[in-house]
Amino acid sequence: MYHTIQDLIEQANSRQQPLAQIILENEMAFTEKTEAEVYELLERHYEVMVAGAERALAKPQQMVGGLISGQAAKQYKHESPLSGSYINDVMAMALSVSEVNASMGLVCAAPTGGASGILPAVLLGTGQKLGSTRKQLLDALLVASGVGAVITKNATVSGAEGGCQAECGVAGAMGAAAVVTLAGGSPEACANAVAIALMNCMGLVCDPVAGMVQLPCSFRNASQAVNAITSADMALAGQSSVIPVDEVIEAMYKVGRLLPTELRETALGGIAASKTAKQIASKILNGDSGI
Repeated sequence: MYHTIQDLIEQANSRQQPLAQIILENEMAFTEKTEAEVYELLERHYEVMVAGAERALAKPQQMVGGLISGQAAKQYKHESPLSGSYINDVMAMALSVSEVNASMGLVCAAPTGGASGILPAVLLGTGQKLGSTRKQLLDALLVASGVGAVITKNATVSGAEGGCQAECGVAGAMGAAAVVTLAGGSPEACANAVAIALMNCMGLVCDPVAGMVQLPCSFRNASQAVNAITSADMALAGQSSVIPVDEVIEAMYKVGRLLPTELRETALGGIAASKTAKQIASKILNGDSGI
């Protein structure tokens, strides 16, 4: 049993076991599932992630307001992206899951529906780049879930409580841990990647236009997927977060609590309070979907 990321790291090091093994044993003890049953559940979640990451790449999804319909396909078809095909595809897959979520399709909340595009995009894109096996991908998913569980326990993953830093930010941190795992990084590198990813989006507000999980949510799914990868790369290069990861998690929670109500999923502040956003909200409220 572990209660902090540091607990998790220390157990992995003292037992000379990968993080995935420590998290697996904890999950088995907590849920009373066998190893095979845990991996079967991971497999089902992963398949949902794959389906969502691919669905909107070719066919735009329809949703109320249609604010983000077609984003994924547009990004996926972008020729000669300056960031390279790996990053571009990751952004496109994150946007795809966002479209699926907005159209009431099936997604895997990781840790929430509004942030559900980040981890699938990072797993699939990085797995393709590294030629990862299915077992490696499931282990990375397991590590990401372990990180998410610790943050949920010690802080929050609710936009209404902690802003978007608690949703897309935590998803980015989970994704960073997954990337380090796929790349064969150490437990310490995983911890540093999580801390760096959270630092990079500290204070990010939750301000959905018209109160719908479309804008700016989809863009933040894409950008936090990229944050996950760059944070992992910095940690893999040996960069230290300096501030211990559990202290960063605590800081994120405190910052979220300090955010005014208008910036915590109420659509009363931030981008949602802009002139154009208010016009969009009014049209949708009056049944005009032709935005």
